[in-house]
Amino acid sequence: MSLNPRLVKESFSVVEPVADKAAAYFYGRLFAENPHLRGMFPPAMDVQRDRLFSALTRIVWSLDSPDSLAGFLAQLGRDHRKYGVITEHYTAVGSALLATIRHFARDIWTDEIEAAWVAAYTVAADLMVESAEADAGVSPAWWLAEVVDHERRARDIAVLTLRPTQRLPYTAGQYVNVQTARWPRVWRTFSIANAPRTDNTIRLHVRSIQGGWVSTTLIRDTRIGDTVMLGPPVGTMSAPERSARDILCVAGGTGLAPLKAIIEHVIASGRRPNIHLLVGARSAAELYDLPDLIRMESSFPWLRVLPVVSGDPCYDGMRGHLPDVVERFHSWAEHEVFVCGPPAMVNETVRRLQLGGVPLTRIHRDIVH
Repeated sequence: MSLNPRLVKESFSVVEPVADKAAAYFYGRLFAENPHLRGMFPPAMDVQRDRLFSALTRIVWSLDSPDSLAGFLAQLGRDHRKYGVITEHYTAVGSALLATIRHFARDIWTDEIEAAWVAAYTVAADLMVESAEADAGVSPAWWLAEVVDHERRARDIAVLTLRPTQRLPYTAGQYVNVQTARWPRVWRTFSIANAPRTDNTIRLHVRSIQGGWVSTTLIRDTRIGDTVMLGPPVGTMSAPERSARDILCVAGGTGLAPLKAIIEHVIASGRRPNIHLLVGARSAAELYDLPDLIRMESSFPWLRVLPVVSGDPCYDGMRGHLPDVVERFHSWAEHEVFVCGPPAMVNETVRRLQLGGVPLTRIHRDIVH
């Protein structure tokens, strides 16, 4: 059974414009045919539907890049262990997925397209299953972690320090899924804001979003001594180990978290590149981690921290939106660049950096977790 990425992409491009309807159809079909699976999912499915299509989109458009795809699928397989997913579930998911694509691409559907989707899904499912089975022998499906510190930095921002009961291996720049006791089966992602520590603690920068069950609980209702659950660390944004290039980090809001971890890692590595960190917020009050960043700057002379405020005309420091501010400096073309924050900010910053001569191979990006 051979892969045909072209047929998969062409048919998927018909489904993408109606992603919301397709995701609803998929889960309706899955639960109708396998009602016992409904209990594995959260009561509200909106975020779950978004995650489904986000993952599916990445898989489809990575079919021509087998190494990148294999790494993503292996990570996805390991991560799904925390939901209680077992091998038999992949058959049910595959059946519902094929029915969904067939339904929404019915005007162009052929036996060849169906065969292409079956082949692609088989490869993807096999990689996820193999990774999950291999991981089961060496790592838990999830970690319990105690809240050992909780700092309310702003009305809607808190910094939490957690200590997992077992060692949590991760690399600077990764993020974890978090579940609270208040909302079983509801997992939300948050970036780890520190490089690995000898005491096994991790820090999370949490911003409460409207309707955000987990983020609101972590900020308003979580106390020192409480316990949360963590999924396995995921994410591929990390500092190149052998690069001698200077570094630019562009952080919007709590997008600071993984970039701070990467900077800590670079400092701990003994390398001495020049590091520029642009930290953006709407107001000075939302520069929630500035005192700690200033301490880092004072202890590492090669680090320059530049706070940027976009929504306060009275702010006496650098003002503007991050993509605009990035262009006010000399060329970044020879730098290694890391960008994290809200999607619109990240996309526009990356676009401006490319126009400024930074190759995509040296731009590492992620959205806020």
